[in-house]
Amino acid sequence: MTTQKALIPLPAPIARIATAAGAAIALAGTFLPWTWTSEFPGDLTVTGYPGGLQILTLTGAILTLLFTLTGYGIRGLRWLTPGGTNSPVRLLALGTLGVTGYTIGAITYELGGAVNLEPGAWVSGIGALIAVLAALALPSDEPLPADGPPANAWQRFRNSLAAPSVGRAKALPAWAEILVIAGAFGVALYIFTFCVDIPTEESEQFIGFLITAGFAFTALTRAGLIARITALTTKHRNVTLTAALAAAFCFPFTQDTAEYALIGANILIFATVALGLNVVVGLAGLLDLGYVAFLGVGAYTAALVSGAPLSAIGIQFPFWAAVLTGAVVSLIFGVLIGAPTLRLRGDYLAIVTLGFGEIFRVTVNNLNGNSGPDLTNGSQGIPSIPDLNLFGFDFGLSHDVGPFTLSRPANYYLLMLVVTAVVVLVFRRSGDSRIGRAWVAIREDETAATAMGINAFRLKLLAFALGATLAGLAGTVQSHVNYTVTPEQYQFAGSVPPNSAFLLAAVILGGMGTLSGPFVGAALLYLIPAKLQFMQDYQLFLFGVALILLMRFRPEGLVADRRKQLEFHENDEPVLVPEPRQSEEADAGITKAGA
Repeated sequence: MTTQKALIPLPAPIARIATAAGAAIALAGTFLPWTWTSEFPGDLTVTGYPGGLQILTLTGAILTLLFTLTGYGIRGLRWLTPGGTNSPVRLLALGTLGVTGYTIGAITYELGGAVNLEPGAWVSGIGALIAVLAALALPSDEPLPADGPPANAWQRFRNSLAAPSVGRAKALPAWAEILVIAGAFGVALYIFTFCVDIPTEESEQFIGFLITAGFAFTALTRAGLIARITALTTKHRNVTLTAALAAAFCFPFTQDTAEYALIGANILIFATVALGLNVVVGLAGLLDLGYVAFLGVGAYTAALVSGAPLSAIGIQFPFWAAVLTGAVVSLIFGVLIGAPTLRLRGDYLAIVTLGFGEIFRVTVNNLNGNSGPDLTNGSQGIPSIPDLNLFGFDFGLSHDVGPFTLSRPANYYLLMLVVTAVVVLVFRRSGDSRIGRAWVAIREDETAATAMGINAFRLKLLAFALGATLAGLAGTVQSHVNYTVTPEQYQFAGSVPPNSAFLLAAVILGGMGTLSGPFVGAALLYLIPAKLQFMQDYQLFLFGVALILLMRFRPEGLVADRRKQLEFHENDEPVLVPEPRQSEEADAGITKAGA
C-alpha cells in the first residue's frame, strides 16, 4: 500500500511530536487569562480556571492530544481510531484553531482592539497554529489512487481529510459494549446540557460551540468511531433505547432554571412531531409540506376540551381522554386529506399538502364568530389553558424530588418524554414490520412495488394517517405547555419552530428513515434560532445555505442508515485499513499457523 505525501513536507515522527506539543501549549493557555475585563461573555479573566470559550479550546486541545497519541499504537487507544489516525487529528487541530481564532477575533472586535488580549489568548492561539501546521505534515491515511498522486495541493488537502473504511478490531465483551453505549449517551447528555445552558445573551459562546462540535463530529466520523458506536447500538437495540430514555429522563434534574427546562420540553415536542413526519417522508417517501397542520389539529382539539375559559365547547375531559380525542381527530383529518390526494405523486402531492396546511391556518383564523362559526376565537386563539392534574400531581407547580426541584416546564418535559417513548415504540415497530418494508419499497420505486402486489394507495394512506395521529398526540401536550394555541403557531415557514419547513428540514438534516435522526435535527434547528436571536431576520436564508451544503457533503444526513449510505456513496472506493496489532505472542501464533 502506497501512502500519499503530506501537505507539508516534514518527517512523520517529528510532525506527530509537534502536533502533540502544539495541542499541549493550546491546552495550557486556557488556564491563563485571555482578557483583562469580565465584560466579554464567559469571564475569561481568571487564572487557573477556564471559562466560557476557553472550555471549548480546552476540549479541542484535549481531543487533539488524545487522537495524536493513538498514532503511537498505545494499547487501548487504537479502539478510538479504527478508520485511521491522521485525518481526525487534522480536523480536531483545525477545530481548536477555529474556536481559538474566533475567540481572539471576538475579543478584539467587541472590546476595541488586540490590546485587550492577555497572554493566555496568544499562548493558546500559537499552540493551536503549531498543532495545525504539524498535523498537515502527517501522512494521509488513504492510499494513492490508481491513476497517480493528486495534481495539486488542494487535492492533497481534500484527500488528507478523506474517511477510510472502518477496520476490524478485537470484539469487546458484551458487558464492555454495554458500558460503551452507556458512556456514549452520558457524553451526549453532558454535551446537550452544556449547549442548552449557554445563556441566550452569550451568542459568542454558542457560535464557538458550533465550531467545535462541527469539527469534532467530522473528526470522529473520519476516525471511524461513530461507525463503531453505531454498530454497537445496532447490536444492542434494547439497551440503546433504555440508555437513551435514561439520559433523557436525567436532563430536567440537571437544570435549575425553568427557562432551560422549557427549551428541553419544546425540543422534545419538536423532535416527536419530526419523528411522526419521518413515517410519512422517511419511510413512505411522501413529501408532506403541510404536516404542521396535524399538530395544530391535536393542539386545538385538546384546548377545546381542556376546560379553558374561552373554549367554545365548555367541557373538560380528563387528560387521557383529551389525548385520545386529539389523536383520533388528527387521524380523521389525515384520512380525509389523504384519501383524495395520495393518488398524486412528487411535486403535485407536495403542492396539495402545502395547500392543506394553509387552509387549516386560514380556517381556524376565520372561526371567530364573524367570518364563520365561533369555535376557535379567531386570531386570538384559545388562551388560559389550565395546567394538568394527573393522580393528584399538579403539573403547574414545582415539586421537590429529593435534592432536586422540578419546575413546571420540567414536569411537562417528563410527560412529553412518556409521549415520545410511545411514538418511538410505534415508529420502531412499524418500521421493522412487513408494512414498514412495504413503505420502503414504495419509497424506492412505487411502480415496481405495485407490480410486486403491494397495494400502494392503501399503504400510503396508512402512513399518512399514522403520521397525522402521532403529530396530534404531541399537539395535545403542546397546548398545555404553551398555555395557548393560535393560528400563527402553525405556518409553513416562520422564525419559531415547529413549522412545516423546519419539520421537514429536521428530518432531512437528521437522516430520513432513521430513529435518532429527527431528534438530532430537531435539537439543532430549535437551539440555533433560540441561541442566535440576532440572526432571526436571516434564519431561512442561512438554513437554506446549510441544507445546500448538507446535500453536497453529507446527503444522507447526520445520522444515516445503511441503505442511504450505499445509495449516496456507492461509487466511493473502499480503503483498506490494517487491523490493530495484537500482542507479539498472537503474531507469532499466526506466523506458525501460516507456516
